[in-house]
This record gives sequence, C-alpha cells and structure tokens, in this order.
Amino acid sequence: MDMATRPFLSRDQLNRPKAIRALEDRIGHRFNDWRLLDQAVTHVSRRNTAKDDNERLEFLGDRVLALVITEMIMEDSPKAPPGELAVRLNALVNRPSCAKVAESINLIEAVNMARSTRKSHRRPGSTIIGNAMEAVIAAVFLDGGLDAARTTVARLWGSLIAATSQPQPDPKSRLQIWAQARGQQPPFYTLVHQEGPDHDPQFTCEVALESGETAIGRGSPKQQAEILAAEELLRVVEQHDI
Repeated sequence: MDMATRPFLSRDQLNRPKAIRALEDRIGHRFNDWRLLDQAVTHVSRRNTAKDDNERLEFLGDRVLALVITEMIMEDSPKAPPGELAVRLNALVNRPSCAKVAESINLIEAVNMARSTRKSHRRPGSTIIGNAMEAVIAAVFLDGGLDAARTTVARLWGSLIAATSQPQPDPKSRLQIWAQARGQQPPFYTLVHQEGPDHDPQFTCEVALESGETAIGRGSPKQQAEILAAEELLRVVEQHDI
C-alpha cells in the first residue's frame, strides 16, 4: 500500500530501524512487514543462519518489474509494435537502468554487505546495486501486492519511461555513439555468411569493437543482420558498462 494512504505508524513501524524508515520514505512505500525490506538490502556477503540474503527476492523482482514496465509502456504507446516495445522494455529493466533508479534513492547506503565487498565495488552503479533495486521491488510486491508494485515503479521509473517514449537512435548509431564516447574507432561490420536463394537471401554479419568485443546477427536484408548484430553487442557492453 502506498505510504500516502497510510499516514499513521503502528508500534511495530515505530520500532523498526531508523535506516529502514528513511529508506521507506525514499522508496515511497511504508511496509507492513519491514523485514522484507531488510532482506531486500542484505547482500549475499552478509548472509547467515539468522538472516536471509536478497538473491531470491532479486529473482522475483526482475519478473515483477518486467511485468509492470510492460503494462506501463503498452499503455503509454498503444499502437507501438512488439519489436519497439521490446527495445523499450530492455532499456528500462536492464542493470544500468536499475542501478540509475537505485542511485536516485541512494540505495547503496542502505545495502548491507561485507566491508571487503563494498570496497571492491567503488562505483554505485555496480551489479550489486541493480540487483538490490530489483529485490526492493519484490519486497514491495510481497508486502503490498501488485498495485503497490505498480505505484512504486511508476514513481521511481517515471522519468526513464518518459525518456524512452521519445524516438531512439537505431542500434548501429547507438553502438557507434557508445564506441566514440570511449575513444574507440567506429564499429566494424563483416559479412560472415550468405545463404538461401537469390530472391530470399539470409545474411550472417559480425560486428566488432576496437576493444575486442564481437557479436553476430542473422537476417535479411544485410542491413537487418548488421542491426541485429549491433543490438546484441549493445546488450553485452551495456550490461558490463557499470
């Protein structure tokens, strides 16, 4: 349930840790069972016999987030084809986007992890913070149901959803921008294989970055194969560019 509809705190709510109450305020959801949120911000490095970590919640949160975001972008763009929706969905639920939302509520300060683990993840946008954000969404869902999850995602992802509603550069242009931003030469495309009859040829193309990453795309015409290769390579580099 959204915290705006539950203004009074019970004894249990008042007894919950101060850090949890502060995080609830930033998330925008007051938990009936604050221990769900406590679990959501507990990294595997701090798991013990008395306390569960957030890995299972992360698994659930990934699915809940995808469902809610899918609902929202379909409502936002009722005439968009499935392919366009899929691109928007991936951009909104990938690790960098989850980490960006997590940073907006300063989630990194609330994540309970071993000191050595925190030291090794110097940047807030690490995989740990994105995973914790998904776990938080699962905690909201388990605590308040799908409506609570919808309200929370709408609040936290709203600006990102609005941004993806604007026309986006095609994958080849995006990959070139990604490479140039890191001082690399433009991506290099190679025709690896062509098969099928002349009236319906199928192309296999490879795209390579100066830094060594590669990906394969298959389609027709050749331009489509290159686009699919660029899209796959973008998926790979954006997942690791955190």
